[in-house]
Amino acid sequence: MWTDRQRVEPGGERPDGARRRATIHDVARLAGVSRQTVSRAVNDKGEIDPGTKERVLEAARLLDYRPSRFARGLVQKGAVTAGLVIPDLRNPFFPEVAAGVLEAAEQRGWQVVVWDSRIDDARERQALDVLSHQADAVVGYFKDSDDVLTRHLGGVPLVLLERGPQQTRFAAVGIDASAGVEQGIAHLVEAGHRRIGMLDGEREPGARKQAFLEQVRRHGLPVDESWIVLCPEHSVAGGEAGMERLLEARPEITAVFGFNDLIAVGAMRTARRHGRGVPDDLAVLGFDGLSLGELVDPALTTLHIDKRQLGRLAVEQMARLCAGEEPLRGADAWVTPELVVRESA
Repeated sequence: MWTDRQRVEPGGERPDGARRRATIHDVARLAGVSRQTVSRAVNDKGEIDPGTKERVLEAARLLDYRPSRFARGLVQKGAVTAGLVIPDLRNPFFPEVAAGVLEAAEQRGWQVVVWDSRIDDARERQALDVLSHQADAVVGYFKDSDDVLTRHLGGVPLVLLERGPQQTRFAAVGIDASAGVEQGIAHLVEAGHRRIGMLDGEREPGARKQAFLEQVRRHGLPVDESWIVLCPEHSVAGGEAGMERLLEARPEITAVFGFNDLIAVGAMRTARRHGRGVPDDLAVLGFDGLSLGELVDPALTTLHIDKRQLGRLAVEQMARLCAGEEPLRGADAWVTPELVVRESA
């Protein structure tokens, strides 16, 4: 019915490179009818000529148009639905992040659908496929490239968590690992530590590892790959196993930085089994600021991420995109971890 050129133009790209969600005006323009006629056709309401209705629905299909529930939410409280994709609900960090998003969304009268991708790339893409038909906007953790995400979005606004705005063309809320790790390593150095190891959690070079290397080198401390051990499992057990390998490779270490708090707690348990007291023989620094850090003995020194602030920023980004506004950029889209000094370091 329409040429390929007509099929592409209305749902074009935004200035940031992400695909623009088709609007009711795009459908009306392509079908050659009024906005009110489109509304009657897609909502199956009112009298409308069958041929006109068919033409409108065909235009909507070609443009991948989905009626905006966000617009209805402006007058009907609770009608806005946001999708939240979390990689691992067994890791207590992510339920705390989810709580932050839910709290911020509730203040706006929004509903939230939570999807656990279980650290599975295929499930992440499945989440987008499903939520693009159920939600007005999606926020979450995704490992795929921007191009892959775009293919599964269907034009629904997307906000990426823990990706810096310079790392993606989508709206994002980043964690300033560099600023946080700078505080943590400075604290360890001021306490007299010169031999500091790391238990990393990412196979590819990530922001926390990069920040660790920059800071220890900045302080003139010895470091190479033997001072860093990968913990593929982001858990207490993963931290225990990683600490075993780190002590074997570098028994002289006096402090260790854990990729997250769970790994750091595992490091403390292994240290005790080796007869090393924390913090007298080994200082331990975590990252995330989980509530459980206050419950372990000794209490965990950590780089605390404000999960409520993360949630507020994520929801603010979604609201801006749904309203057709530009997302937050630069420092306004970052959360900076704060050093919380307890007993472990």
